[in-house]
Amino acid sequence: TMRKFIVHLRSIIVTLYPMLVLTVFLTMPGGLYAQNAEINIPKGWEQDPPVLSSLIDFTKSESNLRVAVKRYVEDKASIKRRYEVLFSPARHKRLRDFHRAWQKRLKELDFDALNHEGKIDYIALRNRIEYDLEMLKLAERRAVQMAPLIPFGDQIRLLQENRHDRKRVDPKTAAATLDGVAKQVISLTNTLIAEAKETDGVVVRSGVSSNTAWTAARQIQHLQSVLKDYNTFYDGYDPIYSWWAREPYSRVDPALKNYVAAIDEHLVGIKPEGKAPIVGDPVLADGLRADLGVHMIPYTPEELIAIGVKERDWIINQYKMVSRDMGYGNNWKAALEHAKNQALPPGEGPWPIFEIQEYTEDFVEKLDMITIPPLTLEIWRLAMQTPEKQIINPFFTGGEVTRVSYPTDGMTHQEKLMSLRGNSPHLNFGSVMHELVPGHYMQGFMTSRFNPHRGELMRTPFWGEGWAQYWEFHLLSRGLPRSNSDKVGMLFWRLHRANRIIFSLNYQLGNWTTEQAVDFLVEEGGFELANAEAEVRRSAMASRYPPLYQVGYMIGALQFRALYEELVESGKMNATEFHDAIILGGRLPVELVRARLTNQPLTRDFRSNWHFYSPTTGN
Repeated sequence: TMRKFIVHLRSIIVTLYPMLVLTVFLTMPGGLYAQNAEINIPKGWEQDPPVLSSLIDFTKSESNLRVAVKRYVEDKASIKRRYEVLFSPARHKRLRDFHRAWQKRLKELDFDALNHEGKIDYIALRNRIEYDLEMLKLAERRAVQMAPLIPFGDQIRLLQENRHDRKRVDPKTAAATLDGVAKQVISLTNTLIAEAKETDGVVVRSGVSSNTAWTAARQIQHLQSVLKDYNTFYDGYDPIYSWWAREPYSRVDPALKNYVAAIDEHLVGIKPEGKAPIVGDPVLADGLRADLGVHMIPYTPEELIAIGVKERDWIINQYKMVSRDMGYGNNWKAALEHAKNQALPPGEGPWPIFEIQEYTEDFVEKLDMITIPPLTLEIWRLAMQTPEKQIINPFFTGGEVTRVSYPTDGMTHQEKLMSLRGNSPHLNFGSVMHELVPGHYMQGFMTSRFNPHRGELMRTPFWGEGWAQYWEFHLLSRGLPRSNSDKVGMLFWRLHRANRIIFSLNYQLGNWTTEQAVDFLVEEGGFELANAEAEVRRSAMASRYPPLYQVGYMIGALQFRALYEELVESGKMNATEFHDAIILGGRLPVELVRARLTNQPLTRDFRSNWHFYSPTTGN
């Protein structure tokens, strides 16, 4: 079945690919813009301690809109804390008023008075506000979808919102409200359980999907915590409130807990002792449109899928070349099995990580393509990924504390084997630099020190994941793998990043189910079943990961590669200048990175128009 999907997707390329290539040529500027001299700062910033004059020089070219961006971020966060009840009409109204008022202020601003860095921030802030307004519309639609399952929601939220409005409580009225909510929730629970007895445990209600039910259950848990905070404020401090409200509150709290359990079991399908289903929340074409806009990606989802398939074909060809060298002919899956089966025994998971990172650090230093602060190499450390976290992320994750996934004694036999095979040293080989240096850990180190306001405004995966994947491109092409098995490991992840485009967008568009996505990763990506399920699980629910997150790896890497070709291979910048300028500039949509590095003239209505894609070629 999956092979039919691949054949169908390749037919899409035949139609779309010529248009993609033509668009690239039509939108290329007539000549390169001048390199932006203001973004370079003297060496010394990387030292421990830094040369302070280099940091002072850096401040001279900083955005003169950065304080405004910081103000937007902090004020928005403050409003969200004040209007804490999720999906509340009061919260939505206050945030909508806030965003529209900021839009008005931006229009009043003299755009031409901004320095170039300020103009970059203006465009990013404008896009973010537009996106935030679109997300409010999405939240309001979800509130309407959940409403039949939470008819008591307004009663709970108003208790807390009136308190935050500094209105004095009427204990007798509050007790009556709590009593009414308790009775209603108990009745809803009993009705649902009774329906389940008639339908073998699974209840299907018109207009209530498993996705909606899952979101509603999480909202009820949120309301339960809101109500607990409300009750804690008064109970024991106000004796009249305690006299009236303590007893009905003691019934509301367990009633809400039991109702959540009933929804999860009978409407979502989560059995108390069974394996949880993969619950998804596809945003469909309209939802993807808003995300493509804020991340400045000028391609349609269908065009991005075509790019994913094109890159996948190249990777499979590379896989087959390595497979032949290993004696497996064109059977690249056999070569992958060989790499998986070289997993180390339990307890040995962390030690290859140290060895691989030390080897990679030496390799990158010899390439002399980026400045690495010595402190970054000193302070990172490892921790073990909990079994609970491995259900969502079965691999290891980066950061100052990088977490390693490996089997634990509490897993089933099959879970242990899949975790071992999915985290063999060869499969982890390319991921180590992706997660540590010069990947995610170094990104976090740098962006917390230079232009942090940009990451606070928006953590776009096209910059975050794209940068780490882009370095995998470089290091594979420059001979980083120590063996064919290492190369298989790097190709495994590269293939998965292409597959992520295909399965995640097909899912978000409503073309595939979660089951089809899992089958695709197992059959066409060489994934262990448990790892494939974890990948789809974290991709399917937009509340866990943004809908374009999985697309950001490969597409962001292709953006950075195109920019490298445009500026470094053309001789406009050397590699170190290029990479330092990116990492010092902070988290931005990659098209704005390009505008920043090239000193591209900008207007206040600047929109995405950089068609960056050209297919991977060579070995």
